[in-house]
Amino acid sequence: MTALTQLHIDIDERVANIRDNHQDWLCRMGCDLCCKRLAEIPSLTSAEWALLKEGIKTLSTEQFASLSQKMEALAAQTSRPVVCPLLDQSLGACSLYEFRPVACRTYGFYVQRDLGLYCNEIKAQVEQGALADVVWGNHDTIDRRLNALGDTRDLTEWFKELV
Repeated sequence: MTALTQLHIDIDERVANIRDNHQDWLCRMGCDLCCKRLAEIPSLTSAEWALLKEGIKTLSTEQFASLSQKMEALAAQTSRPVVCPLLDQSLGACSLYEFRPVACRTYGFYVQRDLGLYCNEIKAQVEQGALADVVWGNHDTIDRRLNALGDTRDLTEWFKELV
């Protein structure tokens, strides 16, 4: 088992625990608020890119062409926020969901308060007492594990390998 696979398993366990105890948890397919409000182009480790690249290979010619256009536009975009090029806006979900990066798997379930990396919608519910018993994961521990998974580059930089 790879280090990335084990990291995914650990994340999935925390996510399942939160969802099992909070049936109305906002983060699920159809909630794409974070995907539409990225502060920057997503960064991936080489291990995450290898997995995502496998997913990209499953795309049809038309889907790949559309993704290429979105990547090119994103690489040129200077304004913020940005919309994730992997987002299928008609579904409100990642077009390569099973291959998605760690940041996408953890958002809404893990938090980095110092950097302001958390779902504001969930934070508001916690502050109102609706989710007061939630134990969010510490994203710093995820970052330490990610740092061991190889070089990190922006998604648009990795994508240039394919075109």
